[in-house]
Amino acid sequence: MDKEPSFPSTQYFEHSRHRADRSLILEQWILSTVSAPDKEVVQTDGRIRRWRRIPEFENKVLRVILLDDGVTVHNAFFDRDFTD
Repeated sequence: MDKEPSFPSTQYFEHSRHRADRSLILEQWILSTVSAPDKEVVQTDGRIRRWRRIPEFENKVLRVILLDDGVTVHNAFFDRDFTD
């Protein structure tokens, strides 16, 4: 995963993309979660959590954390603890 994403991201996100479990997450899944989430929560620090089911990946739920600017991706992972 040496290719830079087509969206703004933090160094933490770039570093975490090298983990085996995170390298499976496609950029298109992150973009669809950012643009059309199933659920959104704003944290007290202003960061934004967005979730979306990914049918192509066993219907698992992807969580994307954005900075308070609403566009910079800080983290993305499959959330085993997601509840509707």
